[in-house]
Amino acid sequence: MRKVAIVGAGQAGLQLAHGLLQKGFSVTLVSDRTPEQFEQGRVLSTQCIFGDGLDTERRLGLNHWEGQGGEVETFSVNVAHPGVPGERLMHFSSPLEFHGHAVDQRVKFAGWLRAFQEAGGTVVMQAATPESVDDLAATHDLTLISAGKGDLGKLFRKNPERTPYDAPQRQCSLVYVRNAAPRKNGQGVSANLIPGAGEIFIIPGLTQDEQGRPLAYDSLLFEAIPGGPMDIFRDVKDPQELTAKLKDYIQQVIPWEAERLKDAELTDAQAWLMGGVKPEVRFPVATLPSGRPVMGLGDTVIVNDPITGQGSGTAAKAADHYLTRILERGDQPFDEAWMTQTFEDFYNDYAQFTCMWTNAMLAPPPEHVLNYFGAAQNVPSLAGLFCNAFNRPRTLFPWLGDPQAAADLVAEHTARAQANA
Repeated sequence: MRKVAIVGAGQAGLQLAHGLLQKGFSVTLVSDRTPEQFEQGRVLSTQCIFGDGLDTERRLGLNHWEGQGGEVETFSVNVAHPGVPGERLMHFSSPLEFHGHAVDQRVKFAGWLRAFQEAGGTVVMQAATPESVDDLAATHDLTLISAGKGDLGKLFRKNPERTPYDAPQRQCSLVYVRNAAPRKNGQGVSANLIPGAGEIFIIPGLTQDEQGRPLAYDSLLFEAIPGGPMDIFRDVKDPQELTAKLKDYIQQVIPWEAERLKDAELTDAQAWLMGGVKPEVRFPVATLPSGRPVMGLGDTVIVNDPITGQGSGTAAKAADHYLTRILERGDQPFDEAWMTQTFEDFYNDYAQFTCMWTNAMLAPPPEHVLNYFGAAQNVPSLAGLFCNAFNRPRTLFPWLGDPQAAADLVAEHTARAQANA
């Protein structure tokens, strides 16, 4: 029986741990939090995962909360008018071909961690260090680090060719609220672009109430350009005050969302988060003090700003890819060449598109993208193509970075729509 150690109990680490355990591996999972600490702690992200990413969970029987709420059925894009406060310059929406789902990671990770233990997995509760990871690597065939936001992530060197930014490009403010009115066209994400200021995303999700019962909520995620007109919340220290200020800003700037949120209130005292995310891609192999190699997984090696909602889905797909490659390896050693190739294949086949898209969204939209958005208001197939790209980012290319390809695509879809009118 091959032995694998995974350091980090997040989306990628827990999912891969379950997958390997189900395939007969001996799996040791290192977590710096107990299930109870996850449940009682601060929220971790907006964690929306779209169709293909959810399928990776379903194949492992990890979709424990499906059908209880928090489904994402539609996606809408609104561009605020830069010259007329409170008005929209552009708007389009589309049903999603494959629905998304957002489960509060406090609930999800606690549930998955308990299920892993109950299934016979070994859990070590500790804050891992390079030295403790070295001890694991000495006794396991493969050791993976899936704890990228902590000190262990610093073991992995930045890949400068794949990392265009050297600092966070947005100051993020996030709250979970309950009691929002239902949307008329089905539960969905509302993406609101405020030129020169940032973005506001409203995302349905599922958490649990004080009695552990399913509770639907909405994430209010503000992505402010640092130093811009929306960067006015970073000094707020109280979650209730933050919620009130975010709702007031929504009323002023995107009033089309204000009415359904007028009675919204914080789900719990820990349902808020603030800070910035530095986008970064790192090399996938690190060397421990002993000289042993370890492999990066999830946000240890790929960190994206949440502006495109790709973090959790990319982590899920990475876990799925790694699981496949580990199973294919058979009895061969998990050497540095295999680690590097496994990551490179995932990056080239999938993750590069999430990174390019996310980094592009952090910059002011070029003319060809605005032209596409304008056309999408009247051509449903263009709206659908963009909205469903949150599930399959590859479909945004080449047009997202190629003005001529964008013009050709718009012309093709417009002509087809006119012919079918």
